[in-house]
Amino acid sequence: MTSAGNDYVKVHFRMDVDEDGWPPASVEGLWAVDFGDGTVRLENTPWFVRGVACGDVIDIEFDDEGVRWAGKTVRASENCTIRLIVLKDEGSVVARQSVLEAFHRLGAAGEGIEQFRMVALDVPPDADLARIRRLLEHGEGRGWWHWEEGCVTAAWNALSAG
Repeated sequence: MTSAGNDYVKVHFRMDVDEDGWPPASVEGLWAVDFGDGTVRLENTPWFVRGVACGDVIDIEFDDEGVRWAGKTVRASENCTIRLIVLKDEGSVVARQSVLEAFHRLGAAGEGIEQFRMVALDVPPDADLARIRRLLEHGEGRGWWHWEEGCVTAAWNALSAG
């Protein structure tokens, strides 16, 4: 999702910050479509929240100020969330863009954020999961990035089991 219009709402996720101060916030807000029945569909890829992906349908609760807080996943989208810290060229805008383009060719979408030299990938189930995983491992081996699985599927996990 590139912009938020009137059809989108923010859903807030509470996160545990580790002893190293990561993630750099205790709450992350994600854009979503509110179905009006106590559930929303996430419309962007999380930078820090674990266990959810773009397209997931999530239970929500409102607090006293009307803020939407995420609950459990009602229906998983079968998308994966993969995050990279780009090391090549110190995570420059050019380096982050080249990472996005490489994964886009394999069927993943994503965006970069300068502050943390990060790229967040949304990997749909019809993307070339095996080639994406090989590229992730190759790039890490070459020192181009570090990567983590923010939310993965059984199909993704089967790649590492095979």
